[in-house]
Amino acid sequence: MSSFKSKSVFPRRKPGVTPAPKGALSIYDPIYMGLDTRGRAVRVTLMYRNILIGGEPGAGKSVAQGNIVAHAALCSDVDLILIDGKIVELLPYAPVADEFVGNDMRKALRVLRDLQTDLDERYLHLARTGRKKIVPGDGFRAKLLCVDELAYFTVTVGTKDQQEEFRVLVRDIVARGRAAGIITVASTQRPSADIVPTSLRDLFGYRLAFRCATDSSSDIILGTGWSSQGHSAVDIEPEALGVGLLRAEGGFPRRLKTAFLNDRQHKQIVRRAVHLRRAA
Repeated sequence: MSSFKSKSVFPRRKPGVTPAPKGALSIYDPIYMGLDTRGRAVRVTLMYRNILIGGEPGAGKSVAQGNIVAHAALCSDVDLILIDGKIVELLPYAPVADEFVGNDMRKALRVLRDLQTDLDERYLHLARTGRKKIVPGDGFRAKLLCVDELAYFTVTVGTKDQQEEFRVLVRDIVARGRAAGIITVASTQRPSADIVPTSLRDLFGYRLAFRCATDSSSDIILGTGWSSQGHSAVDIEPEALGVGLLRAEGGFPRRLKTAFLNDRQHKQIVRRAVHLRRAA
């Protein structure tokens, strides 16, 4: 199975005509990520933001990514665009995704090009209205682009030209997407400069680093210089699965233990999400 296409659940609607169904979340709400070292809830607001997640295989990257996608699935005001080279990580949410792409470089590029075109339309709308960013009531729904395993599309599959186009498209969407209501969540198991170029990496305002093998790998995720200030994902114990360093609101990395959703809970969330989106 290389790709999956679901019928768009949410066509564009006129402002104010579709109230959120009871029980639905909003992408404007803070997203629950887990607990900090004092046992306090850690939440991040991703609307008008982007987040880069990285770390060693099995350290907790997919769990954190799943928490974000699960929240977005339960929202009635955001469309999901999921690109998953491994297919299995994001596949459970395909039934509520506007687009789902598996290990298919051609479709991935087509989906990103379409998103770029949508981005242009949104900025034209902003220019016409004189506003700086998309807000509820504009008639444009928020979109969440989640790319699982950047390395698969940037260095593994496809031709060199396709890999370069993928990097360029993602960079443009991350650079311009914030004000246009397009959120990007990107993750990689191999946080190296060839996979996440500096020109792309520096555009992510939020970072989440799970255990890394070297200080340089940790800095690639969190930002240059944090390891020298005592904030390095190398210090996370190998057995501390789901523990990471989050740099979000406040700017300083904070240690957290991500919430864990098992397969049964993901299925329950998807069933609930299907119901909420149909009700909307």
